[in-house]
Amino acid sequence: MDHDGLGHWIERRRLRSPHDTAIVCEDETLTYAQLADRSAAVAAMLADLGIERGERVAYFGENSPEFMTVLFGCAIAGAVFVPINTRLAAPEIVHVIGDSGSRVLVHDGGMGARFDPVLDACELAEVIHTGDELDGRLAATGSAKAAAVTLDDPAAIIYTSGTTGRAKGAVLTHGNLTWVALNCIVDYHVTSADVALMISPMFHVASLGMGALPIVLAGGTLVVERGFDPGRALAQIQRHKVTMLSGVPTTFQMIADHPDWAATDLSSLRKLTCGGSPATPRIIDAYEERGLAFSQGYGMTEASPGVTALSPAMTLEKKGSVGLPHFFTHLRVAREDGGIAATGEVGEIEITGPNVFGGYHGLPEINKEVFTEDGWFRSGDLGYLDEDGYLFISGRKKDMIISGGENIYPAEVEAAISDMPGVTGVAVVGMPDDQWTEVPWAVLTVRDGIEVDTDAVREHLDGRLARYKLPVKAVVVDELPRTASGKVKKMDLKATLEASGA
Repeated sequence: MDHDGLGHWIERRRLRSPHDTAIVCEDETLTYAQLADRSAAVAAMLADLGIERGERVAYFGENSPEFMTVLFGCAIAGAVFVPINTRLAAPEIVHVIGDSGSRVLVHDGGMGARFDPVLDACELAEVIHTGDELDGRLAATGSAKAAAVTLDDPAAIIYTSGTTGRAKGAVLTHGNLTWVALNCIVDYHVTSADVALMISPMFHVASLGMGALPIVLAGGTLVVERGFDPGRALAQIQRHKVTMLSGVPTTFQMIADHPDWAATDLSSLRKLTCGGSPATPRIIDAYEERGLAFSQGYGMTEASPGVTALSPAMTLEKKGSVGLPHFFTHLRVAREDGGIAATGEVGEIEITGPNVFGGYHGLPEINKEVFTEDGWFRSGDLGYLDEDGYLFISGRKKDMIISGGENIYPAEVEAAISDMPGVTGVAVVGMPDDQWTEVPWAVLTVRDGIEVDTDAVREHLDGRLARYKLPVKAVVVDELPRTASGKVKKMDLKATLEASGA
């Protein structure tokens, strides 16, 4: 088979471990042979629909076996998989489908009231509902020859919120996703004996690239949860003897706070990875009391997403660090003049390696800006390296807010608020929150005689942005602190809000 991509994995798994369990989801179990058969049927269905190599197929749905079969079916067919964040509002979904040029949409019905406006606004050749409709189509298909795919061919387009207000599609190749999986296998010692509980949405690249794909490549088992419930997660760990669990600080905190936490047998757990934002001391202590320790790290969609990992053994010695670069990934810290920063000197983090993407879909001018002349990706994040090469994050150059593991770019929210009647200025900042780590607040200036409150701002944004992006509080001020060039001084603004207890 002339195929070097992800579709090649699933065919090799069919040969090497056909009877091993690949996926468990509720009462459904798929062996690797069954996963390969279903994926091949999806590829055949796409061929019947006229989807050719390089064309895009969008998927809207929660974690499920269908998510994986459509992903691998696209890979076998040479099509490009476009997973959509299920929390997006209708206009955001329309943007992802339209910008990616997706011709087919596979969905699980979870759009609800958002579905009709999406279909009206998008030019789709085919819309397929998972369940009986998809099963019927797969049963009616024949066989299809796998497309000739190289590691340099695109495998997926993952959309990440943009600093200028529009989501950008990071094009991840088969090679990017292969190498990030290999990084995880090496650094987290993933084997065929591992059982991973998938509590985080696989439409996020962290859950997909560093959770699901390494397990499939190694021949382990995925226990797939359609949604996150802390009590059910604990029950699944005990029932399936889960060895690997990945999540964001919020999910780990909710699990530890559940009434079943103390009574659940967690002895099978050996690998815990926490990303999105740093785990708090409260979370770390709760798990250490149960004999469990985290691997924390740093990453981004553009790196598929893993950049660094801090092993549990180094948590105390390198407190505050996000670790060393993954095995096949390289990073450096650059000064503003382009020179390499000295040890301990703060600069912009730049990344290269086979897991780092080649650019955003359809944005050649931005792609020129985000790569250095010698091909390193400019992360936009600030940090420094210590004498042992461990990375410490100093700040986010792009002012991104990470709320419960979801990335929120203030510019996107600010743009949506700015056309609200009476609003003359707006700044969105992340404020500390016990449950979500940080949440967005909107700070506004308004015309005389105009009254604006939190409910009004949220109502204005509802349906235009995903609900997790909506400010939890709106504060009206007389003036926003600005630099001489007119930019809002957000650090000063946050300090003022925190001091005032607003």
